[in-house]
This record gives sequence, structure tokens and C-alpha cells, in this order.
Amino acid sequence: MKILIYCQNYAPELTGIGKYTGEQAQWLAARGHEVRVICAPPYYPAWRVSEGYSAWRYVREAHDSVTVYRTPVWVPRKPSGLLRILHLMSFALSSVPCMAAQLRWRPDVIFAVEPTLMCSPAALLLGSCTRARTWLHVQDLEVDAAFALGVLRHPLLRRLATRIERALTTRYHRVSTISQAMADALRAKGVSNARLRLLPNWADLHEAPADAALAFRQGLGIPAGAVIVLYAGNMGNKQGLEVLADAAQALQGHAHIHVVLCGDGSGRAALQARCAGLARVHFLPLQPQAQFHAMMAAADIHLLPQRADAADLVMPSKLTGMLASRRAVIATAQPDTELGRLVARVGVLVPPGDGSALAHAIATLACQPQRRAMHAAAGRAWAEAHLGRDAVLAQLESALQALVSPPAAQDASAVA
Repeated sequence: MKILIYCQNYAPELTGIGKYTGEQAQWLAARGHEVRVICAPPYYPAWRVSEGYSAWRYVREAHDSVTVYRTPVWVPRKPSGLLRILHLMSFALSSVPCMAAQLRWRPDVIFAVEPTLMCSPAALLLGSCTRARTWLHVQDLEVDAAFALGVLRHPLLRRLATRIERALTTRYHRVSTISQAMADALRAKGVSNARLRLLPNWADLHEAPADAALAFRQGLGIPAGAVIVLYAGNMGNKQGLEVLADAAQALQGHAHIHVVLCGDGSGRAALQARCAGLARVHFLPLQPQAQFHAMMAAADIHLLPQRADAADLVMPSKLTGMLASRRAVIATAQPDTELGRLVARVGVLVPPGDGSALAHAIATLACQPQRRAMHAAAGRAWAEAHLGRDAVLAQLESALQALVSPPAAQDASAVA
């Protein structure tokens, strides 16, 4: 198949949507498909274009048998409200010439990733002109999230955005998303069951050797008997990271607990300011893959904070790595959300925004190694059963082939 992936975020971004889209493109190319990607230069989650890339140039690259077209994007230093909309719009507009250039290539399928929905007109128009099948993969329900998190507020604007979202989303031949709750939301927006697919973010089931985890711990100067509590990922406004600072403050009397906060994003500076002067709190930048696995294995407890008003609008992609790492997980989520129901089976739940409750859960679990081991084994088993990368992407490949193949060809194949 000739597959065009249209996404704002792409490798070498180390976290979030860019990580998964990059792995997806490389996996499909390794299977023998001809894969092209139209994307922005890497900038997430630091909200600055990575060294060696330009925010203002069109660049063609080749990575792992994937042809990558980088298009200009405007990246605000402090993304919020109107600035975030302009940021998304800049990529949607600058990528149009690259999309037009694919008319001669004539892809079999156009796989668009939301965010950003602003790219849908170009994806649907190219699909119509080339008779390509179109697939929208929803990583975030960005319209709902924008209003729930206060990025946008006016009721009239919400009605307009919702109508546009429905008009665009229902025109794709297939729509997929990463959680059942998000799939339910898409049904409510008019996507039929026949067109809807569940495509979860997968887990890397690779486990770092014990000596690498020990070396990581020693590199931070953390004693062998101490308990490491880790948050690793984007530091933005959907996570409710202020609860981490509250919990770290409340844990100051527990000398055996070290809090490690790894990541980057628009909320990192505020989080660092709130943790200033606290003992046994370690801040780290995003880690390359080899070090990332060692860090995940060095932790004893993983933290997954989530704001209550973001419940079921996004499914944190970092959860997959936590479950695969064979470590206990504590999440801030309500029990009636999809995240809450899952974590309740394999870890510990605390109410969103409650730093005292989070600190209590951490202190309690830190003193219960057998309980941590029980949660860790349950999480790993769930990841192995549901989130293996090859299994998830093999299902995607089959669905793409079924979408591209005309019914007559499928019938002939079945008869043969």
C-alpha cells in the first residue's frame, strides 16, 4: 500500500503523539508498504523547535524507509488560548503545498492524526481528488478538551466548533481512537459504528536490565533502599501537575521517599518553582530511549496525575509504558472514568487534585513492597494481553488493507 500519514507531531519527538506516529510509520514501512509523512519539525513537549531543525523551511528527509516532509510551523513560547489556535493553524496552512504535491503520487490511504482537526479539509480534499481512502485517528478530542480546560470559552464559539468538527469527522471512511470512552464520544458526534475502530496506543514491552536501573538510581545519588516515585512525560495543562508539588511537600517527613519529575512542557517552570527547596525532589529532562527504559525500571512507583475536567477526553499515552515497566501505578482519576476503571484493576486511585490523598497513597504503598509487586504484575499482564506493539499494529495493517481493497477483490480472495 501507498500510505500517507498526515500529522503535526512526529519522530524524533520522545513523548506523546509524535512517538507513536513515528513508530507506526516505521513499522508499516518495515512491512513493505510505501510510507510518506507530512509533519512539522519536532517541538513537543518543550514548545521550541529542536536543534538541527528549522521552524520556517520545507525539508524532505528519509528515515527508516519513510519519506518525511517537514513543513513550517509557528511555535509560541507560552501556548494558550488564541496562540495555540494560531499554532495549529500555521501547520494546517503551511502543509497544504506538501499535500498538493501528493496528487501525482496518488496514495492508497490518507491517515490523518488529530490533533489537529484543522488539517482535515486538506486530507479530505486530497482523498477526493486521488480517490484515496481516508482515515482519521483521534488521539485527543481537541474541541471538547479546549473548552473543558478553559482554552476556549464562548458558547457561540463552542457551537460553531462542534458543528465543524462533526461535519469533518463524519466524512472520513474510517475513524479510530485510543479508548472506549473516546469512541463513545465520537459516536455521539455522529460517527457510525461501521466506520469506528479502536486503536490503542501500544506499550514497548522491552525491559531494561537490572544493572541499568541500578546505574540510573546511583547516577541520581539515591540510596539502594530508598523508594523512587516517578512522573515522566509532558508537563502541560492537561495533567494537573500542581498536585505533584503538593504531594512532594507533604512527603518531606518521609526520608526514604525520593520524587523524580522527568519531562518538559509549558508547566515545567511553575512546577519547579513550587518544588524549590524541597529535599529529595529531582528534576530531569526528557530521556533518550535507552535511558528512559532504565529510568522506568529504576522507579518503584509511577505517578499518573490527570485533571478531573479532562476525564475521558484524553487517555494518557504514558500509561502504557508504566504498565509495561512492571512497576506499581498511582493515578489521580475518578473511578467512573475509563482511566479510573483500568487503574483500579492494576494499581491505586486517588481523587484528582488532592495532594494530601496522593501523598498518603504514596507513603502507604512505599511501605508495602509485596503490594507494589502485586500491582506491578497485574499491570504488566494487562499490557502483555492488550498493548503489544506488533499485535496492535498488525490489526491496523489488516484494517488498512481491508479499507483499501475493493469488495470485489476481497470476495475473490475469499473464494481463492
